[in-house]
Amino acid sequence: MKVVGIVGPSDAGKTTLVERLVPALAEHGPVGTVKSIHHDVELDEPGKDTHRHRTAGAARVVGVTPSLTATFRPVGKADGGEAGALERALAEFDDAAFVLVEGFADSPHPKIAVGDVAEDALGGRVLARVPDGESADTAELVAAVRALDDV
Repeated sequence: MKVVGIVGPSDAGKTTLVERLVPALAEHGPVGTVKSIHHDVELDEPGKDTHRHRTAGAARVVGVTPSLTATFRPVGKADGGEAGALERALAEFDDAAFVLVEGFADSPHPKIAVGDVAEDALGGRVLARVPDGESADTAELVAAVRALDDV
């Protein structure tokens, strides 16, 4: 699996770039994504069965609908920091050829920097720098990602 961070300031076009890279990379294998969220949000609906299972103390709750499967676990960035949270998330991708990670600028994984990002604000090597997500050359970025070693 090849892991690449998509990093940059707010509104630089990171999500736009992810939206463009996913289908381009999917031509070469399954693609997963991880998104760093900087504030707490409730992804499960309070009062629904999956939420009730989780608040009762289940270590993992999996909800399966006709078209989606969602996993809820009571563990996040507060449990082992951002690095631990990212590694736990990446461990979920046993069937992905590529994983795009939006955020987690300090991670050791190679990065595509979107917009104005200081070199010293990033962990890992910078694979490419693009001014925004819309004008980036996706073919060039896909070639660079495909050339990476698996993690």
